[in-house]
Parts: sequence; structure tokens; C-alpha cells
Amino acid sequence: MSRIAFLMREALVNLRRNALVVVGAVLAVFISLSLAFGALVLNELVQRNTLTWQDGTHVIAWMKDADQGGLETAGQLSLMDEIQSWDEVETTRYVDKLAAFQEFELLFGERRPELVQEINPNALPTSIRIELTDIDLYRDVVFRLKENSAVLNVTSAGEQIEQLSSLSTVLNVLGLGLAVLLGVSAVILIANTIRMAIYARRDEVSIMKLVGASNWFIRVPFVLEGMIEGILGAGLAVLTVWIASQNLVSVADAIPLLTLDVPTAFFVRWGVLFLVFGALAGIIGSIVGLSRYLREADGSGASVSV
Repeated sequence: MSRIAFLMREALVNLRRNALVVVGAVLAVFISLSLAFGALVLNELVQRNTLTWQDGTHVIAWMKDADQGGLETAGQLSLMDEIQSWDEVETTRYVDKLAAFQEFELLFGERRPELVQEINPNALPTSIRIELTDIDLYRDVVFRLKENSAVLNVTSAGEQIEQLSSLSTVLNVLGLGLAVLLGVSAVILIANTIRMAIYARRDEVSIMKLVGASNWFIRVPFVLEGMIEGILGAGLAVLTVWIASQNLVSVADAIPLLTLDVPTAFFVRWGVLFLVFGALAGIIGSIVGLSRYLREADGSGASVSV
């Protein structure tokens, strides 16, 4: 127990003696992992919004009023039943003028109350809301609806979902690339920090070797130092991205159709993994930084040089 306490104390002494270099290494790890973790959170937001849109209304057919050459209510309901029979369609829902106005009021009532007051409920078109069996089939359904003379206009979330899916793919590749590139960078930075710490204490390391200290006894304080640096940097990265995501949630009300809330479980799961990654990066960096000096010390039996 006393040996463990000694090694831990030596690691803390190393951190204090090289405070400026340690801060630089922690900040480097922090910036690197913040970028990687931020890309991961952004990818999660994209995937959540894609799933939200995929599980909702995919196509909206806005109907002409009867005085515009469209159908009466009975005819629109008959058209909805016909659309429901299409193989690509999962469910349909009819939204009359009153329901359309209530929806409009819900979306803009708090942000633009003057706009709600100016709108005549009868001016809003009725619509048929369509959920597809597969979002990839939206083009066929949109084409068939536009061919119908009773349909005023057709809107679809298909293109947006395709864009989100493409963005998600790019973010997955980017996140993986950043994780690898920035992880290697973190290892190199910590290794350089440890090498500087060893250089500052090269005489002590040489004396310890001369009196018979094993390589592991010399190595452990530096490994602990690197591990602490990695954990601090990763912890700051996770905390910063979490705070940023919480601030994003505050603007979610201003964008009703966009989900900006990332579950706490996501941060807990990935936060722990990033802390482990930071610790491993610190340990690997320390071992890499130590290897050259210990080999030279073993070869010379005297002093450790740069």
C-alpha cells in the first residue's frame, strides 16, 4: 500500500513540476476529443431527426377547394380511401380546414400571434397526410398525386430525409476518421509531454536505475501522469459538449419540427467510453515516451540523454 501511495505521490509531483506542459497536453487532448465527441453528438442528432421524420407524415397532399376546381369533402374522403389502397401507403389521415387552423395556431401561436389573428381559417387548404410503408417510395406517390387535378400541391419529407441520411453517413465517416486521427494526436502529445518530464528528471531516473530500480517502478509514476492528463482532457471534452448540447435544447422550441435533445443515457455511455479512451491514450503515450529513455538507460547504465 505504501508503494502505491509513493508512486501516486510521484505522479502528482511530476504534474506539479511540469504544470505548464501538462496544461498544454490536457488542452490538446481536450480540443481533440471535443471535436470527435461533438461530431458524434451531431451525428446522433441527425439520426434522431431522421427517425422522427421517418416515423411520421411522409407526404402531404394539399387539396383544392371546390370553387377552385377541386372536390367536395365527400370526394376528398373518397380520394383518401383510394390513396390508402396503394401498396406504398401505410396510413392516411384527413385534415380539414378547422384542424389545419388549429395546427397552424399551435405552430405559430406563441411566436407570431399577430399572424394567427390575421389568418382566415377557411383560407387554409384541407390536406391528406400520408405515411408510407417505406420512405424510399415517396417519389412514386408524389408523382401520382401531382397527376391528380384535385390536388393543389404536394410536399414530401423524402428529400430532406435523404439529405439527412447522406449527412449521417458523412458524419459517421468523419467521426471515425477524427477519432483515429485525433486519438493518435493525443497519444503523440502526451508522449512528448512525458519525454519532457523525463528529460527534466533524467538524473533521478539514472540514479534509480543504478540502485536497481526496475523499469516498471520507474515507469508507473509517468504512466499515472499520462493517464491523469488523458482523463482530464477527455472529461473536459465531454463536459463542454454536454453543456453545449443543453444550450441547444433551449432553442428547440423555436424550431418545432427539429429535435435537438440528446438523451442523457447517450452522454453517459459515450462519456464513459471517451474517459476510458483518454486514459488509454495517456497510458500509451506515456509508455511510448518512456521506452526510448529506458532503453538508453539500460544500454548505458549511466545517464539518460535526449
